[in-house]
Amino acid sequence: MKLLIILPAFNEGEKIGEVLKNLPNKIPGVSEIEKLVIDDGSSDNTAKIALSQKAKVLRHIINRGLGGGIGTGFEYARLTGADIVVTFDSDGQHRPQDIVSLIKPIIEKKVDVVIGSRFIKVSEVPFDRIVINFLSNVATFILFGIWTSDSQSGLRAFNKNAISKIEIKTQKMEVSSEIFKEIKRNDLKFTEIPIKAIYTEYSRKKGQKNSNAVPTFIKMFLRILR
Repeated sequence: MKLLIILPAFNEGEKIGEVLKNLPNKIPGVSEIEKLVIDDGSSDNTAKIALSQKAKVLRHIINRGLGGGIGTGFEYARLTGADIVVTFDSDGQHRPQDIVSLIKPIIEKKVDVVIGSRFIKVSEVPFDRIVINFLSNVATFILFGIWTSDSQSGLRAFNKNAISKIEIKTQKMEVSSEIFKEIKRNDLKFTEIPIKAIYTEYSRKKGQKNSNAVPTFIKMFLRILR
């Protein structure tokens, strides 16, 4: 099985090298691992550092947003015949070791999609993130009819069937909820596994801002009306 790890990145020169260095190079049941950095119009040395860590780099001329990065990654996955895709944040928020447990249900052919949830088990998640995520979960359920404990998780895995069917059309942060719309639309089977996020001053600064919650909800609402 070929595993493609997609890392959308915008001005992540401070962290991208460390993140790539710590990603696994061998996983039981996986014959090939490719690390793909989507440099989303960065003005720093993100691409240069990623290349120095032997990652494949695709570059957007302009900053398109998280959805644009994930969409480009999925197109690359389809073109190169990836069997499993993992989306992984570039800011150091995720633990590389969680990838092994994340893809296990897919290797065992139990599900099409696996969501890494920060809320299945008690973890040190900032209170404002708990509130925003819960409201996003409710909005995702109202709009798309699918419940999840962590609609805004950046750590996810997809099998070949999901890769072929999921269409990413949004450009910004609303992509996280759009993925659940695609799971519902394509009748994909999904599960959640517990993960632990690493919150630092840097990752908090780089992650979704609380002020984005209302605009993101509006964009989700407009999208469902199309």
